[in-house]
Amino acid sequence: ILSHVTDAAGFSNRDDHASSSLVTMVRAPLLLLFFIHSASSAGKFRRSALSASLFPLPSAPSAFALPLSLSPRTIQSLCSQHVNVEAPPTVETPTVASEAPPRQRSGFISGPSEPAPDYSKIHGPLGPVADEIFLRVFRSRFARRLGCDSALPQNDYTGLMELTSALNARYSDRLEVRRAAREILISLFPSWLPALFPILFAKPFPVFSARMNAWATWVAGTWLMGECEVVDCDVDGGGTGEAQGLLVKRCRFLEESGCASVCVNACKVPTQEFFIQNMGLPLTMEPDYETGECMFSFGLTPSAAMEAEAEAVPCLARCPSAGGMKAWHDGTDGLDEVQCQSMGVVGEEIDSSKE
Repeated sequence: ILSHVTDAAGFSNRDDHASSSLVTMVRAPLLLLFFIHSASSAGKFRRSALSASLFPLPSAPSAFALPLSLSPRTIQSLCSQHVNVEAPPTVETPTVASEAPPRQRSGFISGPSEPAPDYSKIHGPLGPVADEIFLRVFRSRFARRLGCDSALPQNDYTGLMELTSALNARYSDRLEVRRAAREILISLFPSWLPALFPILFAKPFPVFSARMNAWATWVAGTWLMGECEVVDCDVDGGGTGEAQGLLVKRCRFLEESGCASVCVNACKVPTQEFFIQNMGLPLTMEPDYETGECMFSFGLTPSAAMEAEAEAVPCLARCPSAGGMKAWHDGTDGLDEVQCQSMGVVGEEIDSSKE
């Protein structure tokens, strides 16, 4: 075989050194071919259909010449194609993503660390039926004042929050938001009551009026604010008013809105103004944005310092507008006027005859 290959290559036997070199060069691939053929015959080496067509074993010259005609890139691509070779299964170790704490925005209030309660299970002392009536009445007055309503059912609290968002987004002037919210509160009562309450109750019986309003807010406001408790509070003159306060343990309105600007301009300030100017009864509301609590102190006049602090409070870290609503009310944001764009009824007046 070796002499045949040397003759075919055109070498002369006169140069022993050249012949010996050729024999050495040819011997290695032939021996490798012999071992591969022997292993194949014994069934210990399985060749794929692709490798069988590329590397036929019947004749030594073809097996010897083919590797010399392949480029290194071609050989590398062929080496990766072993169709029938069964490799042991690879066990992949699952990687668990590290649960990093959520990033807090700089200059924002982090808010409560505990999860919010299930407000659907919290009801006032009159029960869920009365709470639903209060919700429906409040929302109908809200929609009438705004001129549009949410497409959600009338007993859906989320629909009320959509109206609240639309109110705050409509007016860039916080004074307009407060005025509208106060008008909504006035519309909840008979027209004669705000005018007569100071004369009949607030001025002649201030302590009784404060306790009565704390109790009435607990009865008629639990559906709006969540769990409440009548407590003692500070009053004008530096004393303590027994049962003249109402502690909201985790305000639902603040929880659902997630915005301090909405809390101040659509709830705190207009409610205080309603009781002071329309009912003749001092009221100070002190929301705690770190815990979600809110303290109603009937008989305590809000100080200018407290009101300035409330207006300057930063927004919550989870605020859906990322502080944009506060900037909008402060006049530092160039947003356009928004009017009920997310509502089922846009710009359509509410027909009071349908209520």
